[in-house]
Amino acid sequence: MGSGGGSASLLGAVVLLAVLGPDHLAEGGCAGRCCHSRDWSCLSTDWSMQRVYGTCFCDDTCARTRDCCFDYFTECPAQDCVVGPWGPWSVCARPCRPSTRGRRRHVERQPANGGAACPRLEERAGCLEYRDHTGGRCGPHLGPAFITSMAFGQKRPTHDSYGTPLDPGFCVEFTLQSRTAHCAVETRPHTHWTRYITEGFTVCVACQPPAMHNNTGSCQGDGLQSDKEAVLHWQALEVPRCAGTWRKVHKTQRCRCPPQHSFVFI
Repeated sequence: MGSGGGSASLLGAVVLLAVLGPDHLAEGGCAGRCCHSRDWSCLSTDWSMQRVYGTCFCDDTCARTRDCCFDYFTECPAQDCVVGPWGPWSVCARPCRPSTRGRRRHVERQPANGGAACPRLEERAGCLEYRDHTGGRCGPHLGPAFITSMAFGQKRPTHDSYGTPLDPGFCVEFTLQSRTAHCAVETRPHTHWTRYITEGFTVCVACQPPAMHNNTGSCQGDGLQSDKEAVLHWQALEVPRCAGTWRKVHKTQRCRCPPQHSFVFI
């Protein structure tokens, strides 16, 4: 069995020598011969990982084909992809209506020698801006109540540019009546909050500047002008297909629901 394996390896070396030429065959394992993808010229003549002397390879697919030189994993260690931090979110693509924003990160080191591939380099999320391109205030009727996680509200300013405290707003409690199936299957980190939207639960939604209109002191879709029996519509900003209905319970000064059931008007 040993002599048969050696003969096969020798035959393979002779065939590759005839195809690639004598300059491609060299002694010494993988030292200085680490290649990407399948590269038939990335070869050597030495002991292979199968303990057979003959032609062996030093490209980053040899581990799968099991024809690496014995020192491949020492000379060509795997390098995972390395990415930089996320850049800032862009402005909304369209003002005065539900739209999207994006952010990017860049590859700092490409994967090599079978290392882990690069993760997603771009993310998109929903957004809504309240001023148009000329700086004017958007109209008051923007459709249903657009909501997002309470974590978004924690980043809102509490004082204006002159240092004057802004109106802290108020909270409205709703009983969830329905939601689409898309809410429960979100896997992106910044949209996990939609998975906690469940029929029958009471949720709290904060109305804060700049979502709160100066002239009315209310937020779009908050239901304050509606009867308690009215069925109102809401939509998750980051996940347009996550939407549903709810009924207003009452208005409170502060939101007192658990974090996973606390949202903000946007």
